[in-house]
Amino acid sequence: MKLDFHSHILPGIDDGAVDLDTSVFLAESMKDWGFERITCTPHITSKYRNTPETIRRAFEQLQEALYVRGTDLDLKMSAEYRLVPETWPEVLEKNWLMPIEDKFILMELPIHRREEMSWIKPLDEFKKILSSGLIPLLPHPERYFYLSESELMSFIEAGVQIQSNYGSLAGLYGSEAQENARKLIAGGLVSHFGTDMHNDHYIRVIGKWFAEGNPIEEYPTSI
Repeated sequence: MKLDFHSHILPGIDDGAVDLDTSVFLAESMKDWGFERITCTPHITSKYRNTPETIRRAFEQLQEALYVRGTDLDLKMSAEYRLVPETWPEVLEKNWLMPIEDKFILMELPIHRREEMSWIKPLDEFKKILSSGLIPLLPHPERYFYLSESELMSFIEAGVQIQSNYGSLAGLYGSEAQENARKLIAGGLVSHFGTDMHNDHYIRVIGKWFAEGNPIEEYPTSI
């Protein structure tokens, strides 16, 4: 089964799909690529204060729209949890964790600035999740340009698994992220791949990359 653990296709609750029509277009485009199961992972961040309830409402909207259209696609619900003080402590306190495939927690670091992590040690937070019997899944480390190789290896050695973006390989985020992703793959460090789907630009860029001879089967996500 072709799986995607990382997408922002739920309507109107983060920086992904802006409305239900866009959600349906993105989901059906991904199905056309061959994906059979898509986990919807909207942001929970200081800007997007989602909860399991806000996510569930949007999830049910998309599920219903696809059902009405006769689109056979297995959708799952989770979130992408950013390690920021405005939301992460509340997530843990209120037990808002929604594991992907009953075992993975998608835990994002700040994209651009190390200073945003000054309040926390990511490795400690990863270990909290590991001690609960779940597996931290670190998305797109190729985009954390401030993250050193030794830091990343300390995460992996602790039990964190790595998810790289198809978009990184396709050049969606620039040449540095693309090269970093290639190095991670060459080093055997990537366990999973994801679309990190947001909008029609992602469809065009990733779709072109798939069409150029980079089949999903060569970059699988497994459970």
